[in-house]
Amino acid sequence: MGNPLEVIERSIRDAPVVDRDGYEYFVHGITDGIPRVEPSVVRAIAAGIADEVDLEAVDYLVAPEAMGIHHATALSLETDVPFVVVRKRSYGFPDEVAVHQETAYGESDLHVNGLEADDRVVLVDDVLSSGSTIRAVCAGLEEIGVDLVDVIVVLRRVDTDHGELPVDVRSLLDVRVEDGRVVVL
Repeated sequence: MGNPLEVIERSIRDAPVVDRDGYEYFVHGITDGIPRVEPSVVRAIAAGIADEVDLEAVDYLVAPEAMGIHHATALSLETDVPFVVVRKRSYGFPDEVAVHQETAYGESDLHVNGLEADDRVVLVDDVLSSGSTIRAVCAGLEEIGVDLVDVIVVLRRVDTDHGELPVDVRSLLDVRVEDGRVVVL
């Protein structure tokens, strides 16, 4: 496969940038599932995260819907660590924890199920942009009382305001949008 980060970087260079109400949003399989999700890139993401995070120290991966799911799936298959999806829909289970997120381009509620106090978890997501998803999910995990071992995203936008985050967030690659193009740092 080669260097996983090089595979990811090559794939992101030509991602189109669209305007979403004044917010420059890049569109890529990693972050949006379009135009397509390339297997080589998903494998590279799983390998990159597995290289960065001590997954032997965790019980579960936690992935926000929707775009964290395929990264957690690939990582779970690679490492045999099961994962829990933070859903945008409530199922009404007795221990369900609901949190609200507001991104630069929308808002929704997120629902955490299937975790218990003292479970050791790693939060995996596609991109850190505004930080709202990370903040919301961390609030839910804290309410449950899990041990949040690590937080990692595939891409971190360094040209956006993440606000104050409750945790350190690691990334495989840092990017910014410059002159309508994605630049990998």
